[in-house]
Amino acid sequence: MSFLYRLRRHPIAMEARFRHALVLTYAFPADILEPLIPPGLTLDTSEGFGFCAIALVDTRGMRPRTLPAAFGFDSYLAGYRIFTRLGGFGSLRGLRILRSETNRLQMLLGGNLLTHYHYRLAQIHVDEHPDRLRWRIMSKDHAADLDVTANLSSTPSRPPKHSPFRDWREARRFAGPLPYTFDYEPETHSIIRIQGVRQCWTPRPVEVKVDRCTFFEQAEFAGAKPVLANAFYIPPVPYYAWRPGVRQALDPREAQVCS
Repeated sequence: MSFLYRLRRHPIAMEARFRHALVLTYAFPADILEPLIPPGLTLDTSEGFGFCAIALVDTRGMRPRTLPAAFGFDSYLAGYRIFTRLGGFGSLRGLRILRSETNRLQMLLGGNLLTHYHYRLAQIHVDEHPDRLRWRIMSKDHAADLDVTANLSSTPSRPPKHSPFRDWREARRFAGPLPYTFDYEPETHSIIRIQGVRQCWTPRPVEVKVDRCTFFEQAEFAGAKPVLANAFYIPPVPYYAWRPGVRQALDPREAQVCS
């Protein structure tokens, strides 16, 4: 058996500054997302819906925490995550990683060697203006193409039309990111959990126009129409750090095949 999987437990604490972030959360019937949840995790739901977030982040100075800022590099990151819970630790809330996109080769190579974030290389263009922010992503397999524009000039009074949330207070619970990200390690029937630490994280509701989003056209989401549940813009964050990953072994009697 190869032991390379041990490297993917996020063994190195990382640090970066977030220049800005845009997070869109989509609601699906719970039974659509449940097959994408591995052993040890449960779907985090509200009113019968599960939720998948698209997080778009402009990161600056990404580097191991032990290295000075001069060793950091900038990158655009896009991530697709499902809101989940992990039992046994007070039912921790966190995000199960489905796929990540980056425009930097360093992030692709290092991220796939040392984490479960499933990075793919993509063309990413960000157009930033005082009143709007546009992200355009062209993935190599076209399975995660995205074109979204956020209106930064005003704050909407209510969540998007058809959202299951009645107000922004409810929507904020599923805005992301959460303190933890999770993934399943089949070699040891364990969950790898990674804790993030942040400062001054103040999401602001925004109106968005999504012209293209191919991720939800995949077979796993067939039969369900994604509903935009919320959209938040996060202004510059002084720093965001990720602690080394922790492996939590699961009960072997609960072993199952993950989709």
